[in-house]
Amino acid sequence: MIALPFSEGARGEAVADLQRRLLALNVGSPIDDPMGVFGPATTVAVRSFQQRYGLVVDGVCSDLTWTVLVEAGYCLGDRQLYLRSPMMRGDDIAALQACLGSLGFDAGRADGIFGPLTASAVAEFQRNAGLMSDGICGPDTYAALERLGPERTAALMVNQVRERERLRTAPPGLDGRRVMLGHQGGAAPLTSAIQRQLRDVGAHVLTFSHPDGPTQARLANSADGDVFIELQVTPGPNHRLAYFRGVRFWSQPGHALAQHTGQELEPILGLQPEILGMRLPLLRETRMPAIVVELGPASRVVTHNEQIATAIARALVSWATEPVSLPLVQRP
Repeated sequence: MIALPFSEGARGEAVADLQRRLLALNVGSPIDDPMGVFGPATTVAVRSFQQRYGLVVDGVCSDLTWTVLVEAGYCLGDRQLYLRSPMMRGDDIAALQACLGSLGFDAGRADGIFGPLTASAVAEFQRNAGLMSDGICGPDTYAALERLGPERTAALMVNQVRERERLRTAPPGLDGRRVMLGHQGGAAPLTSAIQRQLRDVGAHVLTFSHPDGPTQARLANSADGDVFIELQVTPGPNHRLAYFRGVRFWSQPGHALAQHTGQELEPILGLQPEILGMRLPLLRETRMPAIVVELGPASRVVTHNEQIATAIARALVSWATEPVSLPLVQRP
């Protein structure tokens, strides 16, 4: 078995498994390489998959790419779904969450993670459908969902309606809001500058420094934050703003925050940062609107540290006033 990550030049059964999974998902790129040989065509297919599923597009089969690839292979009805530790994950769960949410049962956002809220929504649906209310999604529950029509999954989910209403009715501005700032070790000065400016406008600010995105997400969730910004300083001239996008869900408040932030940063950077919907673990696992701000190179960020901090603080104030209503400038 080849150890992850692996890329062009690798050979073996793990490569063949990768190729079979990519072919099953019809990523749009033919794989003309011999089975078990990671050649140029497999690289193109991996890149196509990464682009479709909101991952970093580099053609490398990393741990995250492999995990998402396995999850993408599950269709609703393929397996029994239930609450366990560690929690079950997959695109079938995202489909279930979207279906339940469109029917008025709050399973949370369609993040593809079968957590307590999803189990509770399944149990509530089962009660309403006259089934045993055990929170386990099996053949009878699938049949009941199918009778109601799978096309309902295109409807707005109940948790989206509640989130929009909660954000719209919150007091304007950041006074009293809980703002979470995270970084992985390279953005401490920028984080501190933003923290000072946000406290000046009344926000409660908590900062996290940890190399692991899911750990940062858990810390932010345990602090019951209102919004999360992850700051990353890169060696190259990259300016990117990422918000959460799954296969059946995208974060409207996260997208709006990315837009506000991009508009404020553009005069400082000299160009509009790229705004991307991504399936990064940190964005997927935070329960609040969240974005990742990636800026570079480090020398430019240090030179404009205070200006960038002011821009991000202003963006948060603007977002707190208008958290979901900016028009889309990019297809999510």
